[in-house]
Amino acid sequence: MQKRRFTALIAGLFASAALGLSMPATAQQYKDEYNLSTVLGDAFPWGWGAQRWADLVAEKTEGRIKVKVYPGTSLVSGDQTKEFTALRQGIIDMAVGSTINWSPQVRELNLFALPFLMPDHKAIDALTQGRVGAKMFEILSARDVVPLAWGENGFREVSNSKKPIRTPEDVKGMKVRVVGSPLFLATFNALGANPTQMSWADAQPAMATGAVDGQENPLAVFNAAKLHTVGQKHLTLWGYVADPLIFVVNKKVWSNWTEADRKLVAEAAQQAATEEIARARAGISADDESLLKEIEANGVSVVRLSDAERDAFRQATAGVYKEWAGRVGSDLVKQAEEDIAKR
Repeated sequence: MQKRRFTALIAGLFASAALGLSMPATAQQYKDEYNLSTVLGDAFPWGWGAQRWADLVAEKTEGRIKVKVYPGTSLVSGDQTKEFTALRQGIIDMAVGSTINWSPQVRELNLFALPFLMPDHKAIDALTQGRVGAKMFEILSARDVVPLAWGENGFREVSNSKKPIRTPEDVKGMKVRVVGSPLFLATFNALGANPTQMSWADAQPAMATGAVDGQENPLAVFNAAKLHTVGQKHLTLWGYVADPLIFVVNKKVWSNWTEADRKLVAEAAQQAATEEIARARAGISADDESLLKEIEANGVSVVRLSDAERDAFRQATAGVYKEWAGRVGSDLVKQAEEDIAKR
């Protein structure tokens, strides 16, 4: 009798699988805890969004999926450019990653770093929430990850310890910390600067000692990192590139979850991403300049470029744009330009 019951149970499980029915969570090989990689901690919108996702996943799955956030890309010893490779290899289970940091492995992601492609937040939304965003997710899905939602680190503004920046001439000879991307090196080289690649962990000490003169980052990062305390007294709003974030799960990890739990993780990612974008944009709009005023109150001189002044930088980097548009893919870039124009 016991043998017949066991045989019936096994037959039932196989029948469920054959019909495409989800297996119960207890039948899946769930880990006790999943790791989630991110660059910044929860004092920043980026890190806050990662922690919010982790919390929502635990809440929505009623504790079946527990996630621990590892900021500082500590799972890859702080090397931001190795995060995507580790994600594909299964060293990292989940991530809220930057299109910049993953662009060395996924060339199409360099689209968002083309200098002066996106003039405003509506342009970012036109790309991430439209045809281009869908295409990017399709590309990533073929690289052993499951992309679920778009977040945002923000427009990257330039600061330095030497002088106000209003023209390309002002940047010449300046030592600027940039992320590990050949496109960023090309952009600053075109402006006559002396760009230096280094991780974010190394950047602040370098600014404090004067090893570098300046850096480029979103305003939320500038403020939360208190860059005014490491000599960054001159800030120019030029919005030359934006930095979308992507909420992803390793494909093997994803496949080990039930269909019901996958849906919940995706819903959690979308909710966290929406809330994270709102945080990243808070205090920097025409209607609300509270973040900018806070930065100025810390003794930082803020330069707001006119359209003509910004166009001078665009023209100075036009050659870089043209060269890298070919590397990204001319059809994809054309599609992006069309969607931005229609916004």
